[in-house]
Amino acid sequence: MNKMISASLVSLSLLMSSASFAAQPASADKAAAAFNVDKASFVKAVTSSNAFEIESSKLAEQKAKDADVKKFASEMIKDHTMAGEELKKAAKLGDEAPVMSPKHAAMLEMLKGASDQDFEPLYIDMQATAHMEAVSLFATYAKGGDDAAVKEFAAKTLPKLEMHKMHVTKLVAAH
Repeated sequence: MNKMISASLVSLSLLMSSASFAAQPASADKAAAAFNVDKASFVKAVTSSNAFEIESSKLAEQKAKDADVKKFASEMIKDHTMAGEELKKAAKLGDEAPVMSPKHAAMLEMLKGASDQDFEPLYIDMQATAHMEAVSLFATYAKGGDDAAVKEFAAKTLPKLEMHKMHVTKLVAAH
């Protein structure tokens, strides 16, 4: 009798677990956004992140030793400057200078104070983290944002950020 009850419970458990897997979306691309981000929060986060990407990359152009890191920094300046301009248009922002969050400002100060030996690994690490955060933020807003023009900007910019993330991952591996 106990074996029969145990077998029934195992069967029921397997049935329930397979039913819950069937309810899962086919891929993350088809899943709903993990959380919603309002336009003001998205714009604030993106303008701060962009300012950090540009300013830290200007430092990297000066302080980095390796050509591949300098090339990456140059790409970051070009691409994030362009993204900043596109965000201004999409979100109908004025020409005021972007405000860096305390987190990004502190990260930039750490880079400014880094020794020549520590600068490059710190820059690469910060870029890797920044791009993981950016990809997540842009993917979330592209799926669940509250402003159509800014959602379109997020969706259009996301592939470039994913490319940056792959590039910086290669830098992590190389250094």
